[in-house]
Amino acid sequence: MKVLFVTPPMGSWATHGNHKAPNQYYAQIAAYLREKKIAEVEVLDAKAIDITYDQMIEKVKEIKPDLCVFGDLLHSTGGLSVIWHFNETARRIKEVLPSARIIMGGLWYSAYSEETLTENPWIDFIAMGEGELTISELAITLKEKKDNFKSIAGLVFKNALGKVEMGPHRNLIMDLNQLPMPAYDLFPMDKYVGHTYWKPFAELLTSRGCPGACTFCYQWSLYDLRNSKKDYTSWRGKSYIKIVDELDLLEKKYGVKVVVIQDDAFNVDKENVRKFCEEKIKRGNKIKWVCLGRADDWLAHKDIMPLMYESGLFMGLVGVEVESDEQLAKQGKGVTLQQIKDTVKALREANIASVGTVLIGLEEDDEAIIKKRFEVANDVDPDIMALDYVTPVPGAPLWKRARELGWFDPKKINIKDWDFHHPVIPTKYLTTEQVGRLGSWCMREFYSKPERIHRIMESSYDDLVKLCVKDFMANIAKFEKASSGQESYV
Repeated sequence: MKVLFVTPPMGSWATHGNHKAPNQYYAQIAAYLREKKIAEVEVLDAKAIDITYDQMIEKVKEIKPDLCVFGDLLHSTGGLSVIWHFNETARRIKEVLPSARIIMGGLWYSAYSEETLTENPWIDFIAMGEGELTISELAITLKEKKDNFKSIAGLVFKNALGKVEMGPHRNLIMDLNQLPMPAYDLFPMDKYVGHTYWKPFAELLTSRGCPGACTFCYQWSLYDLRNSKKDYTSWRGKSYIKIVDELDLLEKKYGVKVVVIQDDAFNVDKENVRKFCEEKIKRGNKIKWVCLGRADDWLAHKDIMPLMYESGLFMGLVGVEVESDEQLAKQGKGVTLQQIKDTVKALREANIASVGTVLIGLEEDDEAIIKKRFEVANDVDPDIMALDYVTPVPGAPLWKRARELGWFDPKKINIKDWDFHHPVIPTKYLTTEQVGRLGSWCMREFYSKPERIHRIMESSYDDLVKLCVKDFMANIAKFEKASSGQESYV
């Protein structure tokens, strides 16, 4: 049994410049299959090695896989536009290797499984939720030439009559420490770069789930709809020892110098974060790192921020999102504007730069509200503002509401534009075009403040921060083209 994990040739977010990282969904599942001696595993990252679609298909033909795996856990690879690339690659593989079986999982697919199989006849299976156990059991079943697919928890498939069926709900892996080290040896690790200038580079996932469950979050689409909220909010993290072991491997074997820990809520467990920092310093690990976190958790960590900085943290992300405590509560954020503002201030005092995310295109948004939201974000004053357009994902409350309002038909959308940098739904008061113009205005206004740019460039922040700001500013025009629907960069 030969299993191939494929990343198609695609771009990156407009604001991120040249940005490539090993796919964590693939790295973890491949490692599990190999550890359990279930299959031979191989990764083909066409994006990293910079080959065309045709060249990629030729390589797949040479490898002759029995099972091809597609999927992602992160929206930062390119939002939902990656789904277009995965579906198209699957279609082309099936044309040249009709006997190869194809399974999709992770972002989008877990919560949109029946529709995916119905609309894409070249896709054979969907793995809902976490993929390690489901894909392993499928690989064993295929190797043994059995067809008892319905007994495989988390698996969605079409039966002999063409009807979509599901196996039972797959319980979560509660102890992530049982998972093997991600299989980085399968990836072209010398090819990865972050924000054009950060290299050698990698992205990590050290936890799963989030206690927040914001109405708009991409994570809703990662879970089986039959138990999505409980699975989503079941936060589970790796131990500090496992995380530092991974960083040591990346540094010593692959020369990685910069990582982004892409967990939506890395800092839920303060004691684990403190021990992680102490262990990293103790071992002399020099990798510089970035993480994402909730404002309330960041403030609970205020006393250890100097330790986090000493261990290599040079940038932290916090969600600003909206303009009032009332809106924060409505979106399920569970934090206040004052907490967000205090987080940015505390990070700055610890010499850690901040990224503030802002959301444009909510149901009640009009021009005045969006401009007010910008004023609030400008007052919060993160060093980098990352603006996303409201983009419904399957399984999220926002998806259901937008469908009720008739703002999109999933069967008619151009998923290639659903990258969070294209406005794809209107509001009650604005067209998608107007939303895009206002988003572009926000980004231009934020990065045109000379006092802000001066402050950052003349600060004692790590040079990696200044290079990231440089990359954002250099790509504002690209963001505007995406916002106006002129260009897709993923």
